[in-house]
Amino acid sequence: MTHKVTLIKGDGIGPEICEAVKKVIDKSGADIDWEILEAGASVLDKYGTPIPDNIIESIKKNKVALKAPVTTPVGKGFKSVNVTLRKKLNLYANIRPIKTYAGVKCRYDNVDLVIFRENTEDLYAGIEHMINDEIAESVKIISKKASERIVEAAFQYAIKNGRKKVTAVHKANIMKLSDGLFLKTAEKVAEKYKGIQFESVIVDAMSMKLVLNPEDYDVLVMPNLYGDILSDMASGLIGGLGLVPGANIGEDAAVFEAAHGSAPDIAGQNKANPTAIILSGVMMLNYLGETEAANKIEIAVESVLREGKYLTEDLGGNATTTVFTKAIIEKIENCN
Repeated sequence: MTHKVTLIKGDGIGPEICEAVKKVIDKSGADIDWEILEAGASVLDKYGTPIPDNIIESIKKNKVALKAPVTTPVGKGFKSVNVTLRKKLNLYANIRPIKTYAGVKCRYDNVDLVIFRENTEDLYAGIEHMINDEIAESVKIISKKASERIVEAAFQYAIKNGRKKVTAVHKANIMKLSDGLFLKTAEKVAEKYKGIQFESVIVDAMSMKLVLNPEDYDVLVMPNLYGDILSDMASGLIGGLGLVPGANIGEDAAVFEAAHGSAPDIAGQNKANPTAIILSGVMMLNYLGETEAANKIEIAVESVLREGKYLTEDLGGNATTTVFTKAIIEKIENCN
């Protein structure tokens, strides 16, 4: 079966790592028909916006997209491209696996957790105003509906992937109404899943626990702001954002993306690490039911990282994007 997928090249290092992931997926045997589009600061002059309407239309039509990092212009009145996509496509679940890989230097050996971040509300709803010249106010939105569906998604993932525990992260001891609603909703959902261990942890304590004993955690679920902060922090436990894939899942569409930024300082230098977007491609293939191709790529990535011969600069090596990608493709070819 051919899958039509929107491929958003982004800017900065985006085009380079997009080319890498496209080559890897094409070599895996997955039947993907790519619709390649551009977004970000690089298209601002052409379209007058960093996210042209044709991107939204393409994703709505194809239902699935793979996105490279996109720069949101600073100080020009444009909302975050990522936030815009999530709102317009109702991509309510942000999912980031955090996993250690042999061959990558980090402080931990056996981290394997997944963060589920509610993607549509909380302080990121963008409801804010000036009370006067010296006081600004932001409104934190937490709803039962949004809380329920993100916690359900976390438990369903746990069941499907053989995970044993779901941890709800909150600050209900202080924000008794908003985070209190999230916590009560999570507890109610957990009652339906007797086979999965459930616990709740206050967000500041969670930060400490993740640094001390990240191996104790399995699936974490939380509101938007905490998810943004803790997923970036957790990436530091395994070697950085260059290793972290991501997915934004909604009822009618899914956008898979590298968790890192566009790194304009190294754009065009063939230095970028494409691991995160390649692993995002693995998540996409699993979502599409292309599990054999997904497994080939994941095994190839793990093998290249473990051997350590062709690591990019951010991972302590000196391999170029091209060389690293070629090494992965050679591993895939050896699996065929």
